[in-house]
Amino acid sequence: MNELKSLIRTIPDFPRKGILFRDITPLIENPEAFKYVIEIFAKNIPLGINKLVAIESRGFIFGGALALKNHMGFIPVRKSGKLPGETTKITYDLEYGTDTLEIHKDVIRKGDRVVLIDDLLATGGTALASCRLIEKCGGRVKKILFLIELDELKGCEKLKGYDVFSLLHF
Repeated sequence: MNELKSLIRTIPDFPRKGILFRDITPLIENPEAFKYVIEIFAKNIPLGINKLVAIESRGFIFGGALALKNHMGFIPVRKSGKLPGETTKITYDLEYGTDTLEIHKDVIRKGDRVVLIDDLLATGGTALASCRLIEKCGGRVKKILFLIELDELKGCEKLKGYDVFSLLHF
């Protein structure tokens, strides 16, 4: 894991002062490392999963590859106003304000067993909102996958009750 961790570039003061941005570009640029990550994620998908949902935007990178590897459709959760069809929405609190996420209304059905994926778990707000959005549509979130978890922000505490796997911890 240290080798993978070394492929995560830390950029100080981005997008604003005091933030240490974890840049995944060197990891996804390396085909062997990227493939290895997808293989690990694939091993963490429970049996009986029939939907893979990814959070905008870096979650799409891993979600698309993982969906293809596991012969599943890829379902995006996007920020408000980005999806063209009829959507289901959820608004949630951020540190300073609110945000809204959407999913197409016809992609999750009652009883669907879902894996949710994103690149990074920070405070957990976006992931929790995505879970609630999936559940609002009738799906059941059976696993949440993250490449990186920022441990000091305790986002996993917000996701109690969900099966969470984070590959790398910072």
